[in-house]
Amino acid sequence: MKSENYNVIGVMSGTSLDGVDLSHIKFTIHNHNWTFEILESETIGYSKKWIDKLKTAVGYSEIELQQLNKEYTVLLASIISDFIKKHKIENLDAVCSHGHTILHQPQNGFTLQIGNLPEISKLTQQTVVCDFRVQDVQLGGQGAPLVPIGDRILFSEYNYCMNLGGFSNVSFEENNKRIAFDISPVNTVLNFYANQLGFDYDNKGQITRTGNCNEILLNQLNSLDFYQKKHPKSLGFEFVKTTILPMIENFPISIEDKLNTFTEHIALQIALALPNKKGTLLITGGGAYNDFLIERIQFHLPEMEIIIPSNTILEFKEALIFALLGVLKLREEINVLQSVTGAQYDHCSGVIYPL
Repeated sequence: MKSENYNVIGVMSGTSLDGVDLSHIKFTIHNHNWTFEILESETIGYSKKWIDKLKTAVGYSEIELQQLNKEYTVLLASIISDFIKKHKIENLDAVCSHGHTILHQPQNGFTLQIGNLPEISKLTQQTVVCDFRVQDVQLGGQGAPLVPIGDRILFSEYNYCMNLGGFSNVSFEENNKRIAFDISPVNTVLNFYANQLGFDYDNKGQITRTGNCNEILLNQLNSLDFYQKKHPKSLGFEFVKTTILPMIENFPISIEDKLNTFTEHIALQIALALPNKKGTLLITGGGAYNDFLIERIQFHLPEMEIIIPSNTILEFKEALIFALLGVLKLREEINVLQSVTGAQYDHCSGVIYPL
């Protein structure tokens, strides 16, 4: 008989490089209904040295990537162990960790999340469930997004669940299937330009608000092939590095104007991506703090009720859902949906490294 209670930690590192999100969560399953309680949560920022490494790793050789993977696994294990010790967490069923995406090329049958080496279980002295994306890509899927099954199980009261992180992605029910896909880059681009002005990010979009939208650049961005594709589809940092940034850099305009134009692009693509422009839209991720971006999304979706939840869910929803994916793996239940990723079938993904 399967357990009805799970005591786990969810661990997530996103492409926006804000740091490692950790959440201690208790799940209860009763009559197929799931409830959760988020206990302790924390984001551990990366050092400048690590941010630089993770930003440039997309161009590493295979040998360099292998070494980076080893070093990052040690770093991540240390962060997890410190979190457990600090909060005096005991009797864990598992640590459920996403790792950090370095390469994501599903069209080539390849995706790499570092920090998922077997040594992590010994280093943390915990059972670890991780590496959730690889199997899906091997089955012909996009390997992303993986959060939608959590949206279905834990946040079904909303018409749309959207995350504004390094990229925007959305999930919703359509014809009794969960549909989800990446929409556009978000903080991978906005933070890049905020960094050029000496800031980690543009607080509440205050800098962006002072800029002007360049219509020619906006039209070029909106015309990119990716936005014409049907779902399932997903994005990686390669798209930002090879397509988005070179396009923006072709325009001799101020950084404020670049930020304003790209924010308008994000908001417009989000509006275009939603099949029904009415209902409730739950927004989480760091982009939910960008007041100007939220205003522009609301402008393009005037009949949509935008809901921004508590700070804990806003910031740690992905860590929460990767904890859920890990629990589903422990239960040998489906945790990746064919309708979302385009894989050959629904499946139970991830690797378990027992203590």
